[in-house]
Amino acid sequence: MTGSTATSETSRIVEPAVLGDVPGWFWDLDRHAFEWLLDRQERAGVTGDLMELGAYLGRSAIVMGRHLREGEKFTVCDLFDSDAPDEENSAEMTMSYRKTLTREAFEVNYLAFHDRLPELIQAPTSVLADGRIPAGSCRFVHVDASHLYEHVAGDIQVARAALAEDGVLVLDDYRAAHTPGVAAATWEAVFNLGLRPILLTECKFYGTWGDPTAAQEALLAASGGASGVWVVTDTIAGRRVLRLDGQPDRSPEFPVSRHHDRLTREAASRKGSEATGDLADRRAKAAAARRPVAVAKRMAVDLLPPVVTAAVRRARRAK
Repeated sequence: MTGSTATSETSRIVEPAVLGDVPGWFWDLDRHAFEWLLDRQERAGVTGDLMELGAYLGRSAIVMGRHLREGEKFTVCDLFDSDAPDEENSAEMTMSYRKTLTREAFEVNYLAFHDRLPELIQAPTSVLADGRIPAGSCRFVHVDASHLYEHVAGDIQVARAALAEDGVLVLDDYRAAHTPGVAAATWEAVFNLGLRPILLTECKFYGTWGDPTAAQEALLAASGGASGVWVVTDTIAGRRVLRLDGQPDRSPEFPVSRHHDRLTREAASRKGSEATGDLADRRAKAAAARRPVAVAKRMAVDLLPPVVTAAVRRARRAK
């Protein structure tokens, strides 16, 4: 469903003009890491499906979808606005997402940049444990669903079964203070399930059940792959892991949405027709904003001892 065919329910959803208009927590450094790893797979002729568990409003899915090639499938699984399977997950959804997260909003955002939707599974990510994703079929999986340990551990198992030997797994929020369950599940997979880190960013863990050496060597040789980005080498339990840091100075421009030109024209039209009124409104609001401060200052003076009040007033008259 595109913006032009949106129902009354979706007509309230703001169509994006550029990728940055899509709400979410998918920062430029991780967008760079996604695209660098996906581009590397494509240059090497690696084929396979893509999968995302937990999509929010589609920002990272839109980037992944750009790398989908002929014959490949992109699966996105999210509860969207469905009921959570348990009380803890329901509380998490209500606190973080429920007011904004709808399937319709995801569809509007995704179709602003792509001609077709991914295969959408509106359900708990645990439904994918039934084998509906063919074993070894995926080359890249992004897990960004629940932050609860039991759910993340299950999502990692789903990803492990779905990924090809050298496929890449990305885990979001592996080190945030409010997501200890993700950290526990992530490092459990490293030490007990054979997951090997490729690189770490502030927000995401990138790993593989294959050999990370070639990808690490390529990233080191490319000095992080972008100006403004650098790589630091660490060792965990005798194995190398890279840390990617910095901020890409000039991220490659992501293609604008199909609505970009229309939205730009509409914005320019509004700006021209409302310029005079906007100026008057801004002046009135500024005056109103100053008024309580002035009243508060007068009250403060009146509440001071008489000698101090008189001194303040003499100083004002002198000015």
